[in-house]
Amino acid sequence: MPRVARGFKARRRRNRVLKLAKGYRGGRSRLFRSATEAVDKALQYAYRDRSTKKRDFRRLWIARISAAAKLNGTNYSRLMGGLKKVEVDLDRKSLSNMAILDPNAFAAVVKLATN
Repeated sequence: MPRVARGFKARRRRNRVLKLAKGYRGGRSRLFRSATEAVDKALQYAYRDRSTKKRDFRRLWIARISAAAKLNGTNYSRLMGGLKKVEVDLDRKSLSNMAILDPNAFAAVVKLATN
C-alpha cells in the first residue's frame, strides 16, 4: 500500500497548533507532538481560569472594601448591610475603586450606611 503524504490539510492543522504554541520554550514551540500537548493543556487552563478570574477579582474587591471600611470605623458586613438597608446600589468593583481613588467619597458612603 503506498504511503500518503497528507499534504495541505495536515499542514494546516499542524501550523494552527504551532501558531498557538508560539512563545513556548524549547521543543514545545517547534515539535508538533509536544506543542499539541502544551496547547491542549493551555486551553484547558484558559477555560477554567475564565471563571476563576471572576471569583478572584470579587475577593480582591471585598478585601479592599473591608480594609477601607476598617479605616472608617466599621467592618465590611456592617457596611454592606447598611448600604442594602438605605438602598444604595453600588457594586463591589465601584466601591473598591472609590476606596482607593477617592477616600473622602468612600467615607461619605460609609457615613450614609452607618446612620
